[in-house]
Amino acid sequence: MSAEVDRAPEAGQEALPDRIWTVPNILSFARLLGVPLFLWLVLIKADWWALGLLVFAGLSDWLDGKLARALNQTSRLGAVLDPAADRLYILATLIGLTVRDIIPVWLVVLLVAREVAITPIVPIMRRLGYGGTLPVHFVGKAGTMCLLYAFPLLLLGDHDGGVATTAKVIGWSFAIWGTALYWWAAILYWEQTRQLVLADRGSPPAAGPGAQAGDQRGS
Repeated sequence: MSAEVDRAPEAGQEALPDRIWTVPNILSFARLLGVPLFLWLVLIKADWWALGLLVFAGLSDWLDGKLARALNQTSRLGAVLDPAADRLYILATLIGLTVRDIIPVWLVVLLVAREVAITPIVPIMRRLGYGGTLPVHFVGKAGTMCLLYAFPLLLLGDHDGGVATTAKVIGWSFAIWGTALYWWAAILYWEQTRQLVLADRGSPPAAGPGAQAGDQRGS
């Protein structure tokens, strides 16, 4: 869904190992399997179960990153699965909350339009010789986290009582900030892409089959 997902190493960076069955990756797979269940729970209005599943997803998201570093089990697959799971939960929440009229259509349009806006970055980066796309920017991570906080709070806010009202206000604050940061990150990604395109135009022609190993683009 996002041009941030498939992150290849930049020049001078060591490529991530191609490992599949690691503890962090198993946690990421479990988080992915929970996406359709979460959407079903939202649609049948089993909100407390849905919120509990989101808490599990959030804890596993934090834990798999910690374990990947602690156990030295970082992998290229993990770099793909982790942000993909976040975005699928956001997509599932958008669908569920829109169907239930908890969030307006214009918010969905803004978030989907942002994803469409950065989609062309993928073929551009591949044409430049990079095996993936740009590294995720801190602003993009912050926007994703704001949205992951916003939607559960908005779901909780679809009930009666003072706690629900407070959750709704805080949830909308996170939603507005998350959407703004999401678009700011898109602008930053396009600026990075523009700089790489300009650098590529000013670089000497690529060497032939006998090129030295020092050129790591596409590795």
